[in-house]
Amino acid sequence: MKSNKLVLAALTAAVSLALAACGKSDKAADPVPVTPVAEAPKNVIFFLGDGMGMTTMTAARIYAVGEDGELTVDTLPETAFVKTFSNDAQVTDSAPSMSAYMTGVKMNNEVISMSSDTIAKDPGVDANGNKLVNNCGTSNGTAAPTLLEAAKAKGLSTGVVTTTRVTHATPAATYSHICHRDLENDIAAAAVPGGAGYNNALGTTGLDVLLGGGKQFFIPFKDGGKRSDGRDLVAEMKAKNYAYAGTQAELAAIDGTKTDRLFGLFTSSHMSYDLDRDPAKEPSLAEMTTKAMDVLGKNSKGYFLMVEGGRIDHALHETTAKKALHDMVAFDNAIKAAIAKAKVTDPELKNTLIVVTADHDHTLVLNGYAKRTGKTSATNPGVLGVVKNYVTGVPDKDMDGMPYSIIGFGNGENRTQGPRSILVGFDETATSANTYHQEAVVRVAAGSETHGGTDVFLGAIGKGADTFMGTIDNTKVYTLVKAAVGL
Repeated sequence: MKSNKLVLAALTAAVSLALAACGKSDKAADPVPVTPVAEAPKNVIFFLGDGMGMTTMTAARIYAVGEDGELTVDTLPETAFVKTFSNDAQVTDSAPSMSAYMTGVKMNNEVISMSSDTIAKDPGVDANGNKLVNNCGTSNGTAAPTLLEAAKAKGLSTGVVTTTRVTHATPAATYSHICHRDLENDIAAAAVPGGAGYNNALGTTGLDVLLGGGKQFFIPFKDGGKRSDGRDLVAEMKAKNYAYAGTQAELAAIDGTKTDRLFGLFTSSHMSYDLDRDPAKEPSLAEMTTKAMDVLGKNSKGYFLMVEGGRIDHALHETTAKKALHDMVAFDNAIKAAIAKAKVTDPELKNTLIVVTADHDHTLVLNGYAKRTGKTSATNPGVLGVVKNYVTGVPDKDMDGMPYSIIGFGNGENRTQGPRSILVGFDETATSANTYHQEAVVRVAAGSETHGGTDVFLGAIGKGADTFMGTIDNTKVYTLVKAAVGL
């Protein structure tokens, strides 16, 4: 035993001498300093097609590319169905449904990003007859933090892009907290850093991008606006170093890669339907989206961008299906442009999550056993035409002996008071016109077609997209987005 110990000691000494001869030591070498690798930016682009129910999506696909074609939204690899009911209603409006996506909280109809106990108090009327007086009360619920605010708190850049007024329910749910969606003067003030009514949860710098319509809520009465407090919020935003655009040309002239803050209001109220849009005056949703990405993409930590195709909903309320389908296609073009742009810096979208969904359905339906129509063109009404028998190609008839359109609505303004046989000039030229209001089963006031309560589609691609699956509640979407990028 003693001899073994002596042998071991001799061997140890020999190894030490050999290492010393080579200029080495048997002691652990000091670690070589390693330069930390910067974490890749994490980006979220949340696309919201307002009112984009499953039937509207199907009709828009046929309208644009035919029954066997594909829109960009059809190619998203991960999909789910989303339940949209609100805290107090089977059929939601945009305020609580978008708020559920942004906060994870179920709230009452007409409430914007507040706790579930918040009561939607209809605004009072000011001296000019405008419903703009805030009577929410000081003890009526509490603010529910949003994904955009969480992104801002982590140092990410944030942006909101919409074809509606930027103070409308969907965009408002990302950056403001209020008991009633109609309080758009207050919502506008929430976006102005440092001003009265500013949402301090947006930090000292506020939103980095805000683009859309709704200038009337940012300027005083004397300038044609709806602000009774006399404030010019456009001027206040410019004073906070926002680059401002009021036209398509002004937006195009701004180099987003050299701009830190971007603010654009292109119309007094909502932006035009894409079918009616003058491209020389108003930018497309795709143009606004990619410009926003230029501005936000400079942040090494990443960004959160919400993009709304808001006028799909408005056209459906009007029961003017052609306008709704055209806006749906414009929305799809924005998705396509965003994916392509994101892949320039993140080719496999390993650090970018893109989610596309809707806040609620509408009552649009596809009638009858129509033969395939193919896409709509100048010579083919397509899905905007009448139902033609898939065997004979002859228009099918109702009980009054009249043809009927492929697209109809559960309720709407165009309901014949009497037998349909009294209709004059009912043909495909009429049904495919830009301003045609499709017929409805239940007659309601003009522009008052209602939302529907059916589940909506969700598609996702990129970082964490595979967590979206099955049938989920809209509040679950908040949880999944938050987890995907660590907000």
